[in-house]
Amino acid sequence: MQTIINFIQDIYQTKEFIPLHEPRFRGNEKKYLNECIDSTFVSSVGKFVDLFEEQFASYVGAKYAVATVNGTSALHVALTVGGVSDDDEVITQALTFIATCNAISYCGAKPVFIDVDLETSGMSAKALEAFLQQNCIVKNGECINKTTNKRVKACVPMHTFGHPCEIDTIAQICKKWHIVLVEDSAESLGSFYKQEHTGTFGKMGCFSFNGNKIITSGGGGVVVTDDEVLAKKLKHLTTTAKVPHKWEYSHDIIGYNYRMPNLNAALLVAQLEELEGFLASKRELAQKYAHFFEDFDDIEFIKEPDNAQSNYWLNAITCKDKKMRDEWLEFTNANGVMTRPVWKLMSELGMFKMCQNDGLKNSKYLSDRVINIPSSVL
Repeated sequence: MQTIINFIQDIYQTKEFIPLHEPRFRGNEKKYLNECIDSTFVSSVGKFVDLFEEQFASYVGAKYAVATVNGTSALHVALTVGGVSDDDEVITQALTFIATCNAISYCGAKPVFIDVDLETSGMSAKALEAFLQQNCIVKNGECINKTTNKRVKACVPMHTFGHPCEIDTIAQICKKWHIVLVEDSAESLGSFYKQEHTGTFGKMGCFSFNGNKIITSGGGGVVVTDDEVLAKKLKHLTTTAKVPHKWEYSHDIIGYNYRMPNLNAALLVAQLEELEGFLASKRELAQKYAHFFEDFDDIEFIKEPDNAQSNYWLNAITCKDKKMRDEWLEFTNANGVMTRPVWKLMSELGMFKMCQNDGLKNSKYLSDRVINIPSSVL
């Protein structure tokens, strides 16, 4: 294990504490923040919000982008606009960050957990098709779960650690079964599947700009879509559903104060300018890790899947068993190198234990063995 510690210290050229993923502010961040402060438009009205939405949509290849205060709010409002409501079911994966299931719960819906592929750590298209064939029917243009008699309204796959899942096939399956596809692309900015950016295969895609993401504004999120009607609904809902007027305050439905402040957007405009450099650095780091771990029989470095170009947001390894994983976590964190296990499966949390699942064989395997290792831009 000390060999691994030494290797990571050599990469980052320090024997001080090495975090899992820290932000890099090397460009125009301070310049744009000062400009924003000098303008006095520091809240949700200001040029940087509009500029960021325009530039982000262009980068991922979507027609519209609506900025939000964080990634969870982006998921919540996307599901709401997608028609998810009380007593609906939303298919997702158990191997995900809790924000995915929180957003589903905010809508009054319940998650249904589908297994992941070992190659991607993301939702398995094969498992999704098998679950639907076995448990669901299409009735009056809606997908109905025969076990619960609930409507399966949406599907939320997540591109784990920035590695795209088999999203084109998942999109085809969702279309066939009349299920709204909302991509949880929180971790996959800069990742492409078959030369298309993640987040653009479904009705909507959601991204996060939390402090540990590949670009960050401390917080922040965004929803992208090609549907103009949905984009207008998203903007309306996230801005407290206020009816436009020069001075009157009138709101036509219950909305959400999910607006991204101009200050955050200023940071993100600067971070977007640095994104290609970040991606190149992360690919270089991943190549170093991949080469290093080739000499280990009991550790496998997780590489980008076939047909994909991953952003390598968080590099990860798979250990031979849970015992080895736990020993590895203990040793590295005790020696100044931050590592972490993958999230506890959502199906094992108290609030989601009763939710339907398909056995989750691969999810359980990965949950016991995966470790994230330092992934900051070099």
